[in-house]
Amino acid sequence: MVLNTQDQQLIALIQGGLPLSSRPYAELGAQLDMPEETVIQRIHALQEDGIIKRMGIVVRHHELGYTANAMVVWDVPDIRVQQVGEALGRHACVTLCYQRPRRLPDWPYNLFCMIHGKDRGRVLNYIDSLVETEALQDISHEVLFSGRRFKQRGARYL
Repeated sequence: MVLNTQDQQLIALIQGGLPLSSRPYAELGAQLDMPEETVIQRIHALQEDGIIKRMGIVVRHHELGYTANAMVVWDVPDIRVQQVGEALGRHACVTLCYQRPRRLPDWPYNLFCMIHGKDRGRVLNYIDSLVETEALQDISHEVLFSGRRFKQRGARYL
């Protein structure tokens, strides 16, 4: 699909992040000489056409005081992975939960969930609580704390 100039400009603006405002699409529209409703319609059309794959938020956890970040990897029986993933994803402490293929023999884990906390002890307590609440004592898992941060940004389309 060939994008028109206005759609290219819109994509260039949103890939840098939405304005921190109560009406970010109106602000984008003002920059593009386009009504707010048209901005919203164009974004929806670009999503429907598969040009924009997804829109989400990039949270800079350290700036919010969440300095302990851990990816918990679980070796869940395939028959239970959907149910366990949904159960973990319902907990407020879990910010991300997804399935990935195992890489045997070295990597038996197939379910990944991210947990952010103010300190390592709090994160470990969250994990203990998840294991207890969701009866995951029989599920092997590892806790991988982040050692350093990489640049966080949204998708780039242009």
